[in-house]
Amino acid sequence: MKIQRIYIDTSVIGGCFDLEFAEWSNGLIADFRNGIFQPLLSEVIAAEIEEAPENVQNVYVELVALNADILSVSENALELADEYQKRGILSANFYDDGLHIALATVAQADLLVSWNFKHIVHFDKIRLFNAVNIEFGYKPLQIFSPREVTKYGHEHD
Repeated sequence: MKIQRIYIDTSVIGGCFDLEFAEWSNGLIADFRNGIFQPLLSEVIAAEIEEAPENVQNVYVELVALNADILSVSENALELADEYQKRGILSANFYDDGLHIALATVAQADLLVSWNFKHIVHFDKIRLFNAVNIEFGYKPLQIFSPREVTKYGHEHD
């Protein structure tokens, strides 16, 4: 069976140390450790992590070591992120959120996982992002929170 390639944004890594999100973020990291999913990271995450606390940086370093694909910012990704902004899906202040979506789309990630409910994991925005993605010849991107994706803890449900 093909291992699902999951693009995570920085909120998932930071979520490992947030009481509200830790159970699910750490569950997803455990799924990466156990080879259930393959992590996709990017240069954008690497830049965002530079200012993060050491414990958050350590999780990122571990993910890189787990055979993560590190996505470079490409012209195609920039074109999509620019289009999200032009259409008013995201404002200029949240350009990097659109860039995460564009990078995952161009890399044909199976999923993008985030705790950003305002700009990324939001029903109306997902529809708009995917309308642009389809128009530009990409497949729709599935976007979820870690709570909906992690295999961790499901045997106790």
